[in-house]
Amino acid sequence: MITETRPLTRRFHRPARTAATLALTLLLTIGGAACSAPTGDSVAPYAVATQDDPAFQGTFRHEFADVDGVRMHYVTGGSGTPVVLIHGWPQTWYGWWQIMPALAEHHTVYAIDLPGLGDSTGTPTGYDKATLARYVHGLIADKLQVRDAAVIGHDFGAAVAFQYASQFPGDTTRLGYLDLPLPGPAIDASTYRTLSWHIAFHSQRRIPEAIVDDDVREYLASFYPQVSFEGTAFGGTSDRSPFTDGEINEYARTYSRPEALSGGFELYRALEKDVRDTVSAAPARIPTLLMTAQGQVDAIRATVDPRMTNIVRAVDVPRAGHWLVEENPQFVTEELVRFLDG
Repeated sequence: MITETRPLTRRFHRPARTAATLALTLLLTIGGAACSAPTGDSVAPYAVATQDDPAFQGTFRHEFADVDGVRMHYVTGGSGTPVVLIHGWPQTWYGWWQIMPALAEHHTVYAIDLPGLGDSTGTPTGYDKATLARYVHGLIADKLQVRDAAVIGHDFGAAVAFQYASQFPGDTTRLGYLDLPLPGPAIDASTYRTLSWHIAFHSQRRIPEAIVDDDVREYLASFYPQVSFEGTAFGGTSDRSPFTDGEINEYARTYSRPEALSGGFELYRALEKDVRDTVSAAPARIPTLLMTAQGQVDAIRATVDPRMTNIVRAVDVPRAGHWLVEENPQFVTEELVRFLDG
């Protein structure tokens, strides 16, 4: 499927001397402000997006842990049985923030940044979903000693969640699989890349980085509406985005790091290995919830059925495109709460 994107504007570079002068001025200004501001009043970059939400701040905290050479960032809070939330592209842990307080009423929530993405730093040994699942397990089961987690994933995070359940069935109680055709027996890598222009584009070596470059925010802001409800990726004409400017700013903040930008594209470049890993994976036999964009449940279920043998509920989200949480948070929350508490 080929869709159109609003053209990206490129910034014009000033002469070198002017740029150098501006850079020096900025450094002096920032340096002066840093010296004069009390350190106690500073807010870490990863906490800025939720700093004006006292209820969220009172429940959740940001943590870091080293896992196999990667410093993993996660946000945790609440009490009760553990729930692990895994994001996809182009998002971070923050993609779950709207529904985390409701889940935290009866569960201990762990919303993670995948290795190399968000505020997790370092480079994982691979961006294939089986490898990423081992990093997540290293954090959740080994570092945090949580061996009875419900694992919920969206987009490529759903494939990571599946691999977690497949590789570590004894440490996984439930599986939530949100809106991703599963690369594997039902759909190979070459066919997968024909599903949308962006999958083929992001799979190319070096080209996406060269084109997106310093226009990360504009690229993301142009992309989000395309796979939203009635967006061009679903055959519609809407250019409405379910994301606020603040949400886009938060994602642009993290994906503007060159390592994170490339890491995000590596999720797509790993498709061939993802297919092989899914084919060889043990089926996930734990209770599974499948949620998809409106009208997509049958198509996506056809790709996951060969590897998920205990789907207890499969439902599409009304008036939602790919961004299930942002487009219909109440419905998604109710489904997850019912599934997790059932």
